[in-house]
Amino acid sequence: MLRLRPYKRCDAQYIVKWIKDETAFYKWSADRYNKYPITADDINAQYDPAADSDTLFPMTAYDESGVVGHFIMRFTDDSKEDLRFGFIIVDDSKRGKGYGKEMLWLGLKYAFEILKVKRVTLGVFANNDPAFYCYRSIGFRPIIADGKELTETVSIMGEDWICRELEIHP
Repeated sequence: MLRLRPYKRCDAQYIVKWIKDETAFYKWSADRYNKYPITADDINAQYDPAADSDTLFPMTAYDESGVVGHFIMRFTDDSKEDLRFGFIIVDDSKRGKGYGKEMLWLGLKYAFEILKVKRVTLGVFANNDPAFYCYRSIGFRPIIADGKELTETVSIMGEDWICRELEIHP
């Protein structure tokens, strides 16, 4: 049975092992870290301010085998009605087995039932079809603005990557 708990500093040692190459690293982190590869200390330095924050919630998914996934939730507005999921990752040996969907369902349950948000958003690169289809399968839909899908272009490894913006409502 998959469960969620707040992130612990010791979780970083697992997360860094799941990132096997530079492309996977940037699909996970976009341009939020300034070097590859990252270390457990790099992740912990990113999350240390969360300990005293009421806007950032790093989460860890685990089951009887141990730590199997990770993501963050962060408020994007002062009214705390919009929440964004990010840094979504599942143990690479468990991908394609439903762990990502289950982890995100638990995150959505927490977001809508406990935090009482009105919307959850996330971004996914156009070159990351498995993640895109995972998000779509649990109900995330493209954000449409002015009749067009909302995207952002991010320069990654000398290329322009298109990030698709998705949302879900309760």
